[in-house]
Amino acid sequence: MKAMILAAGRGERMRPLTDTTPKPLLKVNDKSLIEYHIEKLKNVGIKDLVINHAWLGDVIEKSLGNGGRYGVRISYSPEQQGGLETAGGIRHALHLLGNEPFIVVNGDVYSEFDYAELVNLELGDALGCLYLTDNPDFHPQGDFCIRDGYLDLTPELTFSGISVYRPEAFKDIPDERAKLKPYFEKWSADRKLLARYLNAYWCDVGTPERLNNLDLRLRHQEK
Repeated sequence: MKAMILAAGRGERMRPLTDTTPKPLLKVNDKSLIEYHIEKLKNVGIKDLVINHAWLGDVIEKSLGNGGRYGVRISYSPEQQGGLETAGGIRHALHLLGNEPFIVVNGDVYSEFDYAELVNLELGDALGCLYLTDNPDFHPQGDFCIRDGYLDLTPELTFSGISVYRPEAFKDIPDERAKLKPYFEKWSADRKLLARYLNAYWCDVGTPERLNNLDLRLRHQEK
């Protein structure tokens, strides 16, 4: 099983921090956000990783290298300036992801969720599975909900940015800029998208304030 870490975003709300540092390389408790994902994936046996990038991609590649020092193998999927959005980015990297279901994780989230659940997930005939979490204060309206184990478009919970997909879900998507939500809507209507509740601490590290709060949380945990 392989995994893709999404790292192509510009991180506008994080400026000026992201003017010189890609958002996934911002640090909390002296470790970059993306390193937490790499280590968590490696710890559950995922050693082949794909990372896409568009903003300061050379900085990401120089920082992480080929993954050897983490005990993994990293392949990179460079994108055009401005990126390809999530669906386009996954489609563009499909040739690196193989023929089996793969994990996708947003590089700018932090979670204490056990990734072993992703490895052991049974998709059946579904095209994928999204993990939903409680709505944070900054996104009270939510995105989707879970109905009988499937994704429903009623906004009750928030998409965590953690998911598993079959590669065939993306094969008919054009290799160009494309958002993922329209495909969620189609797959959900066809009852082809599972949903599970993410029962663990989770944080979308989208602003300097959230970055600082997470840093304080992790440092306090070590005491």
